[in-house]
Parts: sequence; structure tokens; C-alpha cells
Amino acid sequence: MKASPPRLGRTRLVAVDGPSGAGKSTFARKLKEALNATLIPTDHFATWDDPVAWWPRLQEVLDKIENGEEAKYQKNDWSEGFPRPGEWITIQPPDILIIEGVSAARKSIQHKLSYVIWVELEDQEHRLERAVGRDGEQSRRHLEKWQAFERGWFAVDDPKSRADYVVTSS
Repeated sequence: MKASPPRLGRTRLVAVDGPSGAGKSTFARKLKEALNATLIPTDHFATWDDPVAWWPRLQEVLDKIENGEEAKYQKNDWSEGFPRPGEWITIQPPDILIIEGVSAARKSIQHKLSYVIWVELEDQEHRLERAVGRDGEQSRRHLEKWQAFERGWFAVDDPKSRADYVVTSS
């Protein structure tokens, strides 16, 4: 990655965004390991009914980190195919923080982002099947609605146009 200054206090904030089933989570986990970074998946906050409006909960975490303070949040546990309250996560302000998921690179925080990485897989049907394979057949109906929602979100917010890097998944 090219050098880019920290813009979230002393933390470099990296957003890994793109449509569901494109490979964002896999890419973000590998990037986390390569950079010795901290990773927050947006799935820790999102629900089937609330794909992106949960943002204030994550913003509270980002505000704490920006101020050099410890941040805590309760993540959603998706182990049964639907979100329910899960464990509490505590984060000390890291050098590099990766947020990964649909809407991670939203326009409203562009000024705080050191990097934006867009992960894509253009074949929508392949993405749907990947997501169903990951989340289970019982999630198909939710995933179809989710993917319709995210197409609208991306058309309006257009995070890909702000990407520093575009990664094509296969």
C-alpha cells in the first residue's frame, strides 16, 4: 500500500467495501494478517432488516479510537443464521484499523479513510451462490433482498468511484 497518513486520530482507517459474496471478508482477513491490523466486520452491526442504518453504533467506536480511547461494542452473533446479541469486543486504538463490509467506505467518512479497497465479483448469480454457501440455504431469501438493497446503496453512495484499489475476486 502506498503511504497515506492516519486520518482517524493516529490510526490509519482502511475500508474494504463491495457487494455481498464478492470476497471482502476473505480479502480483509488476509490484509489484517499482512498488516498486523485490527479488523471490524460490519456484520458485527448489520441485520437483515437494517443493512446500513446501524452506522451510529460503529461511529461511536470510531470516535473513541480517533480520540485515542478504548472502544467497546457488542457484536451481532450470526451463528444461527440471524443476528442476536453476541460477545463484547474491546479495541485499543490500533495503528491500522480495517472496517469490512457493505457500506464500509460510505461517503460520510471519506475524510477519515486512509485507504478504500473495493472488492468485486461481477457475476451476481455467482455472488448469490457464494453468499448462500457461506450463510446457508435458509438465508437465500434474505440475501436476495440484501443484494437488491446494496445495488441501490452503491448507485447512490458510489464507494467504488472513491476506491484507491479495486480487487477482482474469482
